[in-house]
Amino acid sequence: MIHEPYRLFFKAFSNRTRLGIIQLLKGGKPKSVGEICEALGFKQSRVSRNLKCLADCGFVTAEQNGKQRIYSLNKDTVYPMVTLIERHISKYQNHLKRCGVLT
Repeated sequence: MIHEPYRLFFKAFSNRTRLGIIQLLKGGKPKSVGEICEALGFKQSRVSRNLKCLADCGFVTAEQNGKQRIYSLNKDTVYPMVTLIERHISKYQNHLKRCGVLT
């Protein structure tokens, strides 16, 4: 069914922890798990589990740097998409807040 990949995509994207990681990585340089934990205030197990999901789904990439893995937002697809979403939200945020179906 064609809807299933969409459902899984938006499920991966809409989780609070994963969205926080995406927004954090969009705003700056690549980060380690420890840096992400510190910035978001989440435990390492929570961040690691969600980074694995994001990496498996192609939202982030990871590079080994000694004993650490350094995570970056996927620059080819996810970064431009998040930028476009932010532009949409900026333009339509009041409409989103008033939508009786969403709230």
